[in-house]
Amino acid sequence: MLLNNNKNVIKQKFIYTFKYNHHYADLCKLETRQIFGKEEQNNLLFTDVEFDPTISPFIRERFEILSSSPDYSQLLHQIEYNNIKLEGFKVEYLILEGDDTGYKERLNKLRDIGFRIEGIPNYKSPSRIYSICIYEDVWYFGIMKKHDIGWHKHKQKPHSFSYSIGMVTAKALASIAAKGDKSNILLDACCGVGTIMLEACFSGFKIDGCDINWKAGRHTRENLKHFNYSADVFKSDIKNLDINYDAIIIDLPYNIYTTSNDTISQNIIDSASKLSNRIIIVSVSDIKQQIENSGLKVKDFCIVGKRGKSNFERKVWVCEK
Repeated sequence: MLLNNNKNVIKQKFIYTFKYNHHYADLCKLETRQIFGKEEQNNLLFTDVEFDPTISPFIRERFEILSSSPDYSQLLHQIEYNNIKLEGFKVEYLILEGDDTGYKERLNKLRDIGFRIEGIPNYKSPSRIYSICIYEDVWYFGIMKKHDIGWHKHKQKPHSFSYSIGMVTAKALASIAAKGDKSNILLDACCGVGTIMLEACFSGFKIDGCDINWKAGRHTRENLKHFNYSADVFKSDIKNLDINYDAIIIDLPYNIYTTSNDTISQNIIDSASKLSNRIIIVSVSDIKQQIENSGLKVKDFCIVGKRGKSNFERKVWVCEK
């Protein structure tokens, strides 16, 4: 982190805050390594990387730093100097680790900020949310962008499958595959009922899907249509596709309701490696040798712990040529 000579003022552009269940701790750290090049620590990350917080299932807020100072009065002077004029704004207090500021004092500070912005506030439907926070004795003022929880509506999809990958994992996989870049085109191989595709579509990614099971493909199309998403779903073995993708996500069959063995998994990985240089694979067993057999290298890895009624862990492999 870049600091100036005035105490510990962090000279980076953004603060991201995180929230996740302990089962997803390693997956969250994998995502932040892939997106930001470093791990979040204590549910917090300072970076110059601008990233839409809604793409990740774990990011709660993105705080764009406009002013900072170890002296609160100096921070207020900086805000006044910026001469902010905006109708319909709102100011919120962001509590970070180590902040023991009392409720009444937080309210007073929100008033301090509000009085230094010219315009009539709107608390219900703000045009912009400004925020203030303190971290390691330094005050920060900036613009807050919150996570949109609208993707939770996917819990009500028409078709589901008891062993389908969870929504949180699916959303993280799409984020990791594209590294947050909405210009990248993705493929969900073995798409099942389209859990990953739904999360990718909500996040604004272009994604295709394929599955050799005609019923799975039909259910995926119906799930996508239910939420008014547009995406191509091919009833096809991945080996028969001839489209190049920026990244491919493979949730390998578990040999529970779908037949699978080492040969089938190897063929799927081999076929995917011909269509993309970046492949994110989910497995329930150690497939490192199969990955290497396909000419791929494991660039990152994590284990997603057991959750709910699931009786197995999922392994997430980030692979590149």
